[in-house]
Amino acid sequence: MSGPSPPDLSVAVGGLRLKNPVLAASGTFGYGTEYQDLFDPGELGGVVVKGVSLKPRAGNPPPRICETPAGMLNAIGLQNVGLEVFLADKLPALRRLGTAVVVNLYATSPDEFGELAGRLAGAPGVDALEVNVSCPNVKAGGLAFGTDPGAVRRVTEAVKQNAGPRPVWVKLTPNTTDVTLQARAAAEGGADAVSLINTLVGMAVDPDTWRPRLKNVVGGLSGPAVRPVAVRQVYEVCRSVDIDVIGLGGITTAQDAVEFLLVGAKAVQVGTAHFVNPRASLEVVDGLRAYLAGRGLARVTDLVGQLKLD
Repeated sequence: MSGPSPPDLSVAVGGLRLKNPVLAASGTFGYGTEYQDLFDPGELGGVVVKGVSLKPRAGNPPPRICETPAGMLNAIGLQNVGLEVFLADKLPALRRLGTAVVVNLYATSPDEFGELAGRLAGAPGVDALEVNVSCPNVKAGGLAFGTDPGAVRRVTEAVKQNAGPRPVWVKLTPNTTDVTLQARAAAEGGADAVSLINTLVGMAVDPDTWRPRLKNVVGGLSGPAVRPVAVRQVYEVCRSVDIDVIGLGGITTAQDAVEFLLVGAKAVQVGTAHFVNPRASLEVVDGLRAYLAGRGLARVTDLVGQLKLD
């Protein structure tokens, strides 16, 4: 006699159907293939690749990463190989992973975002586009777009108009007074989903040298320290827009992921945890399966938006 069926982890989010709700976050998982010797990335719901720009970027000078008591600061500056190399060398290997491929886009103007989206829209193996309007570590684009709802809407429209059938997700910044304004602007621009949060602007000083620990002076704070902020902002955005929400920020365990699902996120991304535990995202998948089975829940969607307030 067979036992109960395992819980169904599949989700529909932002125009995609995923085998499970756990994706590797952009900038923390390389181009996906770097982890193949450690586990099969095809077991994840998807991989959001390192940000891609039209031209290669060298990023910021070092030092550009430092550990903090409950996470890390980074000021990488969106170093990447550029679109041409990505299409020729990285995307073919990504297609072979056997999971959804979401390409994170970085540009410095709506027209540039639109061009980037148009060129990726026709590339086989690209399942969705994630629009980065929230990086705090660059001088052009980034927060200059992410804190201005009008700019968020214009960038989203430019990408959506050129993305063809590819779903468009917009990655929002937490470095704003009211993140729901940016979320609504993305929705008005045609986004299929929003993902949040990106890193919080932070700074660290070396008391021995009296110098900033990052050459860029400030950087993006990520890791467990930001999770309560992320859960709160995801909760607010889920209550303010009708499009899907993907939650991220300090997720290291399945229990962390459950928090985001309960406040309304349809899926989650695991990021900084990979630097401590390269198998973190896979362990979140396995942990969610065990969590659901332990509570007698048939599917992961039974968790979404089920926060109890009384």
